[in-house]
Amino acid sequence: MASLVKGAVASFKPNFATFLKFAKVELTPPSPGDIPAISRGIGELMSAAKSGKWKHLTVKEAWLNVLVFTEVTCWFWVGECIGKRNIIGYKVEV
Repeated sequence: MASLVKGAVASFKPNFATFLKFAKVELTPPSPGDIPAISRGIGELMSAAKSGKWKHLTVKEAWLNVLVFTEVTCWFWVGECIGKRNIIGYKVEV
């Protein structure tokens, strides 16, 4: 049993180290220096939507956009659940 636990811990450590490396980069909130890039990206997104550039996406690019949208939506729902401290509804005082 002890060797099984040792093996599990040994295989878990490199994966966890990789997770922490990416989490430090990907899960940090934007800094004030990132604001111009964010607004520029939103402007490019709006101009691409108006010009019809989205019609020329490859299937891979479209699928990646769907995955990113799904991830952002799920993080929003998780944040809502954390904020209201409940999975179902808000506590409304009548």
